[in-house]
Amino acid sequence: MINLSSFIAFHARRTPDRCALKYRGVDISYADFDRRIGRVGGWLAAHAIGAGDVVAVLMKNSTAFLELVFATSHIGAVFLPINYRLSADEVGYIIGNSGARILIADEELAGVAAGDAPVVLLDEAAQSGVSRLAPDIAPAPMHPQQPRDLMRLMYTSGTTDRPKGVMLTYENMFWKSADQTMVLGLNAETRLLVVGPLYHVGALDLPGIAVLWHGGMLSIHRTFEPEQALAAIEAERLNAAWFAPVMTTAILTCRARARYDVSSLRWAIGGGEKTPEARIRSFSEYFENARYIDAYGLTETCGGDTFMEAGREIDKIGSTGRAIAHVEIEIRDDAGNRLPPGENGEICLRGPKITQGYWKDPEKTAAAFFGDWFRSGDVGYLDEDGFLYLTDRKKDMIVSGGENIASSEVERVIYELPQVRECAVIGMPDARWGEKPVAIVVLGEGAALELPALTDHCRARLAGFKVPKQLIIRDSLPRNPSGKVLKRVLRAELETHA
Repeated sequence: MINLSSFIAFHARRTPDRCALKYRGVDISYADFDRRIGRVGGWLAAHAIGAGDVVAVLMKNSTAFLELVFATSHIGAVFLPINYRLSADEVGYIIGNSGARILIADEELAGVAAGDAPVVLLDEAAQSGVSRLAPDIAPAPMHPQQPRDLMRLMYTSGTTDRPKGVMLTYENMFWKSADQTMVLGLNAETRLLVVGPLYHVGALDLPGIAVLWHGGMLSIHRTFEPEQALAAIEAERLNAAWFAPVMTTAILTCRARARYDVSSLRWAIGGGEKTPEARIRSFSEYFENARYIDAYGLTETCGGDTFMEAGREIDKIGSTGRAIAHVEIEIRDDAGNRLPPGENGEICLRGPKITQGYWKDPEKTAAAFFGDWFRSGDVGYLDEDGFLYLTDRKKDMIVSGGENIASSEVERVIYELPQVRECAVIGMPDARWGEKPVAIVVLGEGAALELPALTDHCRARLAGFKVPKQLIIRDSLPRNPSGKVLKRVLRAELETHA
């Protein structure tokens, strides 16, 4: 059987006392986790959930979240994690589109638990274990699954459109776990800090499930707090992590960071956007024994399609690394023709961990492929050595006076300013040029920046048409769970106030 619960049962037999999960100071052994999975599976069955049914979860990180991931697989149902930052309208759309049979939500999220499915609310006690809701329930038997059976639905964050339900199978999960094992050297001694939201591939798949595959340990944090993350690295001797870009920045600017011994950390996966060289260098200075692994991936691919290789971080600065063993990457033009190294085009991927398409949407599925090559919607190029460089989202390309402007190119130049902490460049309507580049900037503490200084800096490094015509200072930038700036949200906000 290839259910997720099968490898938990394997470790429960061989190393029953080994720690699988840590949450709020409680260690959960593999034997205990195995028992919980069976009981939670029985609890789902008691709610009339069976093989093929969609189980929606609207929850922050907790033990209960992982129990539901594995118990849903155990009984052959389909797991659907939902972004808890969404509105009730957006949650309702996902519930309706997916046909979910049940929605399980944290009590504190009851206000957005919308849709037609029956809702079960979990209080704080149940977040530490769903089985507490029915301690005497009989464990469910394991339902046999096949490689191409649907394991999970994950709705895209909607950077350009209504969310689409990405179908991920057991085969997808297997190959992504195998490739991550090779790239990251995962084994039973891997102790992963989980501070990203588990409803997203960054926490659950990069490489959460693969760590448990090997009998390693996940240290689960309900939400991200930089000092708590550093304290956990020290106390639990954690050696691996995934950080969204905003998390990396928060840790490196945390005033209390010098208090903590972080020498156990060996690597942290980043990604979500091009990582500035200064951030990579700052990471290496603070985490002296760890390397920052830039990566590229998508919900549609279970994340982690490229990883930066050790020792290449600086000479390949700006790259997200090379493709993993079972993923091929090509750059295509709009007609689907392959482009040579160095030429910008759409990043296309092929391999066994890539989705077969979108739930109940054959038209969008067909539009997402050139044959068997998945179209990422991202723009980039490969160098002669096969290293991938991201240029932009196709939808985020600014067209000003007939000229294409890659917003990431302008952002790279703005990041050179020492007072800039975060930035995003978007195109806004302009009567003369069609669109004009606008810079939205988050400044460091006590820093100041005005448009003339920004203009002078950019004009010395960029063509005139690429220089931002407007500067907006903000306290933060809206981001999706993987750390990508939601430029659609920024555009909508600016258009509303125009």
